[in-house]
Amino acid sequence: MKKFKSWGVFIYVICIINLGVMCNGEDENGLASMKRTEQEALYSAIQGFVGKWWNGSDLYPDPCGWTPIQGVGCDLFDGFWYVTDLSIGPVHDNSLSCAQNVEFSPHLFALRHLKSLSFFNCFVSPHQNPVAIPTENWQVFAGSIESLEFRSNPGLIGQIPYSFGYLRNLRSLVLVENGLTGELPAFVGNLINLKRLNLAGNSFSGGVPVNFGGLNQLLILDMSRNVLSGPLPSTFGGLTSLLKLDLSNNQLEGKIPQEIGKLKNLTLLDLSKNRFSGGLTTLFQEMSSLEQLVLSNNPTGGDLMNLSWHNLMRLTVLDLSNASLTGGIPNSISELKRLRFLGLNDNMLTGEISTKLETLPNISAMHIYGNNLTGELKFSEGFYGKMGRRFGAWDNPNLCYPSSLISRMNVPFGVKQCQQELTQYENETGFDTKFKLGNNGIWNQESNPMVSLGFSIFGIDRSRYISVFIVFFGHLLFPIMFI
Repeated sequence: MKKFKSWGVFIYVICIINLGVMCNGEDENGLASMKRTEQEALYSAIQGFVGKWWNGSDLYPDPCGWTPIQGVGCDLFDGFWYVTDLSIGPVHDNSLSCAQNVEFSPHLFALRHLKSLSFFNCFVSPHQNPVAIPTENWQVFAGSIESLEFRSNPGLIGQIPYSFGYLRNLRSLVLVENGLTGELPAFVGNLINLKRLNLAGNSFSGGVPVNFGGLNQLLILDMSRNVLSGPLPSTFGGLTSLLKLDLSNNQLEGKIPQEIGKLKNLTLLDLSKNRFSGGLTTLFQEMSSLEQLVLSNNPTGGDLMNLSWHNLMRLTVLDLSNASLTGGIPNSISELKRLRFLGLNDNMLTGEISTKLETLPNISAMHIYGNNLTGELKFSEGFYGKMGRRFGAWDNPNLCYPSSLISRMNVPFGVKQCQQELTQYENETGFDTKFKLGNNGIWNQESNPMVSLGFSIFGIDRSRYISVFIVFFGHLLFPIMFI
């Protein structure tokens, strides 16, 4: 604002020198002023949100520059100040908070030069004072507004107004964590200049409009945490500029369309907590820009071994947990040198675990628990020490760690120690009995032959075990009886 005011003084001086008169739009001090109608509209609009108690004294004498509150920004048009940016709610420490009986003032739509309008934590009472977005008058901003945001307003209810469809200059539409409902309107797909579309954290339902795929300038698309259902349109392959796509926490279903593989610039793809099925397709291995791939909590299915994971060299997060995956863990995952988080837990993975996973230089969490992995964990003791509980391998019944781990502090949590089977060849009873001995040479509970006779042991029922007991100790007791 200093820049604009200095420029206003400069214009005033030039006018006085050349014309000897006061320039249009300047006050007696030579500074550009705000038209009374604009100022009254601004004050009335703010009062509608923060309360009638506010009289504009916090903006006196200058609503556009040297104000002690944040949230009002202006620009010069034809020598006058006009409001171009308005933020309502406690965005900054010195912003005004909204009143409990907040309402939209019609004076808001008199600010014809608005470029940015945002509401943060303003409509907070969905039961006591629910408020709907006005359905009309938004077309007055058609030629000016570029950013429209409603964030963290649980008391903001209803549907997206149809008049939002007139805002053809919008670059950013953010409707996050409100109480909005209804289906996503197709006219949003006609706002072709959008670069950011964030509709997360509402209760939007129904399918995803097909024409959303025509927003080819979009960089960020977030529709997570809603109740969207149905298939993901194949037209999403047209979002070629997209950097981040988050559709998590919905009820989307069907096969992930192959056209998603055309999004060569995508860095984040989060489809978690949906109902996608049809198996892992090779489309992912073509998305070489991906840094975060999250497909967890879907009945996806498929075999990890079918993909060439080494093509995704930029991956830092790979979360495929609870996705009904089968097969083994491919060695090619160990080539993802930027990987920090690997989530493969709660699947149906089988086979042994390659020690190459230990060579991932940036790995900080590895979850492989809840599978059917087998064999011996052969990672180094240093690896366990570094990872701690962030290495999760429990709930793999046939997985064990070797006794060569010296420090008990580094034992992988929930994993049993490997045991050697020692065979006690046929004894005097004619039975072959196998006992299990830990590598530390100590008999464990299940291998101790001197156990209660109240239950079967080694697969021998009680009566048969008693017979074994009598035969085994009879020859020792017999001589004693005649002493």
